[in-house]
Amino acid sequence: MIVPLFETLRLSLFTSVDNHVMFSGLANFRALFFDERWSHGFWNALRNNAYFFVVIELLQNPIGVGLAALLALPRLRGGSIYRTAIFVPTLLSFVIVGFGWKLILSPLWGVAPSLLGAVGLKSLFAPYLGREGSALTTLALISVWQYVGVPMMLCYAALISIPDEIIDAAEVDGIVGLEQFFRVKLPLIWPTIGVISILTFVGNFNAFDLIYVTQGALAGPNYSTDILGTLLYRTFFGYQLQLGDPNMGAAVATMMFLIILTGVCGYLFMVQRRLSRYQF
Repeated sequence: MIVPLFETLRLSLFTSVDNHVMFSGLANFRALFFDERWSHGFWNALRNNAYFFVVIELLQNPIGVGLAALLALPRLRGGSIYRTAIFVPTLLSFVIVGFGWKLILSPLWGVAPSLLGAVGLKSLFAPYLGREGSALTTLALISVWQYVGVPMMLCYAALISIPDEIIDAAEVDGIVGLEQFFRVKLPLIWPTIGVISILTFVGNFNAFDLIYVTQGALAGPNYSTDILGTLLYRTFFGYQLQLGDPNMGAAVATMMFLIILTGVCGYLFMVQRRLSRYQF
């Protein structure tokens, strides 16, 4: 892991001119930020990455916490079946998930139009993956469907690990039901939710597979689903008429690493210290 990292950093500081490799310092990063040939694609991919993360963070984690709370109820029957059914999509490959949803949402041969038509809601169907305004949101929702089982299982494990003495004391004080969850259980699982949030942040940059399978390397339509992962692929290896540039690709990869590093360090030094007081 260390050797590829330093090799990527080294590549980003060089450039190739007429098959001659020369040291260029931060020139590749200046081009990435300010050169019109690169900056438009980079900032567009970064904005899409941020939007993708926000949608997943606002939907996946709250839904996972809610499902965990329901599955942790002692009177629930068949809880193991529900947990398995929710977690199974997490085990599927991106290729299966991507092609599966692409077929489901296809306006030509997909089953979504007929299913919506069966309940009188066919007017709500649209080619969501083919529209610039809805493609990225649709992919984010597909990612939520696939990975909601991760926060569900982690929060479920945290909930059932809460000592019975704490729950009994809360019930003695008359704190039951939803009030018990929000006033007693939720504060105790905040550290787990914090870990889930940082895992979601890091995983946000690994969404290349899903977008590549469903939208291709060009992240269509019109680059509306382009993220740093797909930009890195096209920049480093080239695609169609675009020639590959390993040095600029290394610069994109370095920026991805720095963004992830900044987010993780921000979590460790700002969030985790505040959440540690809830641990017991």
